[in-house]
Amino acid sequence: MFHPNITVACLVQAEGRLLVVEEWVNGLPTLNQPAGHLEAGETLLQAAQRELYEETGIQAIPEYFLGVHQWIAPDKTPFIRFLFGLDLSFCALATPLDADISGCHWLSPDEVLGANHLRSPLVAESVRCWQQGQRYPLSLVNAFNWPASGDA
Repeated sequence: MFHPNITVACLVQAEGRLLVVEEWVNGLPTLNQPAGHLEAGETLLQAAQRELYEETGIQAIPEYFLGVHQWIAPDKTPFIRFLFGLDLSFCALATPLDADISGCHWLSPDEVLGANHLRSPLVAESVRCWQQGQRYPLSLVNAFNWPASGDA
């Protein structure tokens, strides 16, 4: 039975710089947006907010939706990644709470796009998507008939 991995990511921008997290994968440092898997009982927006907090220590709600990407990893694992966006007024101090994250960095879009150690091609694709300037309302990914405690 087909079960793709549902993930969320949050592209955070401030002062023309993008927030990336550094994590070690297979013994190598890699860069990613704050991102992770959707957990049981969460809306997509709640998952993006949780991952942002766990991986950067920043408590904020994404402001807009950027798009969805479907991808198959080299090991044949299928992913569906929902990309949210957040604009901050300044490059906030980011301190990871998740032990898997070794650091947070504010980089220019060109630095992210030119990095040779991205977690996946979706990291660069997310930057390109953001650069195109299209922003969608969060209502595009509303949870339907969700329990009151899960309103986001």
